[in-house]
Amino acid sequence: MVNLILFGSFFIMLLLNIPIAFCLGLSAVFSLLYAGMPLNILATNVYSGMAKFLLLAIPFFVLAGNIMAKAGISTRLIDFADSCIGHRRGGLAIVSVIVACFFGAVSGSGPATVAALGLILIPAMIDRDGFDAPFASALIATSSSIAIVIPPSIAFIVYSSICGASVGDLFMAGVVPGVLMGLALVVVIMIEVRRKGIQSTREPAPWGARLKSFGKAFWAFLMPVIILGGIYSGLFTPTEAACVSVFYGLLVGFVIYRELKLKDLFSILVDSAKTSGGIMLIIAAASLFSYCCTTQGIAKAAQTLLLNVSGNKYVFLIIVNVIFLIAGCFVDANSAMYIFIPIMFPVAQQLDINLVHFGVIATVNLAIGQVTPPVGVNLFVACGINIPGQEKVTIPQISKAVWPMIVACVIVLLLVTYVEPISMALTWIGK
Repeated sequence: MVNLILFGSFFIMLLLNIPIAFCLGLSAVFSLLYAGMPLNILATNVYSGMAKFLLLAIPFFVLAGNIMAKAGISTRLIDFADSCIGHRRGGLAIVSVIVACFFGAVSGSGPATVAALGLILIPAMIDRDGFDAPFASALIATSSSIAIVIPPSIAFIVYSSICGASVGDLFMAGVVPGVLMGLALVVVIMIEVRRKGIQSTREPAPWGARLKSFGKAFWAFLMPVIILGGIYSGLFTPTEAACVSVFYGLLVGFVIYRELKLKDLFSILVDSAKTSGGIMLIIAAASLFSYCCTTQGIAKAAQTLLLNVSGNKYVFLIIVNVIFLIAGCFVDANSAMYIFIPIMFPVAQQLDINLVHFGVIATVNLAIGQVTPPVGVNLFVACGINIPGQEKVTIPQISKAVWPMIVACVIVLLLVTYVEPISMALTWIGK
């Protein structure tokens, strides 16, 4: 009965469109009350869920992303990518994918990447290249989801806090899968270009202009290098790397690009606090939900069931992919991590699956979940962007346009799942 209350109340509140943090937290409270457990364990578990040194990296990475977004990084990245390949057929769409990958390496957040790039690139893809609004919006939403795979990734930090895998190894392992997801989207663009008969609209930019735009974007490219290089060389921990990224963002914004003003800091800090607070609230509630699953024997029963059904690791990975893809349709990445990873990673260990590889599989799944209807958060952000001269794209329109991109990303997911060197090669080379 306790299990019925836990999951029943959770799904009822989810269907009522109650924020996911409250769905997780309240359903856990209801089950604890029914089980007659003392409520003082609420505070203990909520605190222990958040009181991890590694999780301090999250607010700092969020802050660094907001600083770099305000510092004019997006326009410089777009200008450089556009000067290199904007002259090709569907060039701006390809530019959108490339810039989303690089900007994701700064922000680490899918919705933030959609918001920062969509205002510029969605209207440009419609006006200059001739793509329709639903396709352009879906492309920005999907390419921005790569942000949680390309390091630094908040999802990898959350995964590491749950199962103890190395954050540095996770960051390195996410690079190639993220690039492959971007290439898969480029293939979708090429198919759409041929289908619509889209032609090039301008001549190639001269090499001088390309070098000039690279010089302006260089400091943006350097940020992920500093973060990954510092972590992997042992110069600083992931949390320290997040702090370094904040100071680097301030240096770039105030001294190099000179687009940040002191008056901007207040709004940046407020926005970062809101985003970080939301993430930490989800983590706290999900920790309590996970505790209820453990104490009520749900986690152990699910692990036993998974082992009995899938004694073979390849079958197990199919089940994992299906579960995560379905979960991604309804809950955000951080919630899904805390609900499912504590159940799944012990089984993965017993089946001799590398935990870093397993973390990449889970994260790619949840990246796809950011654009799967009905609750794909990136889709909602993309639909909220005002397009001059166009009506706002509706959820049914963008949901129809996004399916070819989801299929392309699922193909990459299958490759990442069953070809371990795709995710692990850089980690092995580094060691």
